[in-house]
Amino acid sequence: MSDKDLREAIRKIIEKELKGVGELLPKDMIFNAATKIGPEIEKIIERGGYVKKSKFDNLENIIKDLEARIAELEKN
Repeated sequence: MSDKDLREAIRKIIEKELKGVGELLPKDMIFNAATKIGPEIEKIIERGGYVKKSKFDNLENIIKDLEARIAELEKN
């Protein structure tokens, strides 16, 4: 899940849960709150074994690079 998608999902959840209060508060205030608590929610999600797509892609690239380096060392 991309950062933008995660923030949007968090924002929608907060808006849904705070429907009545959300009508009284400006939308940017809700978005800012979601942005501030987003990293904490990401930590909780990662504890469950899930990671963002960007982090997964980065780890996958590192693994491929290491595998290529190991294969090269084994040839020598």
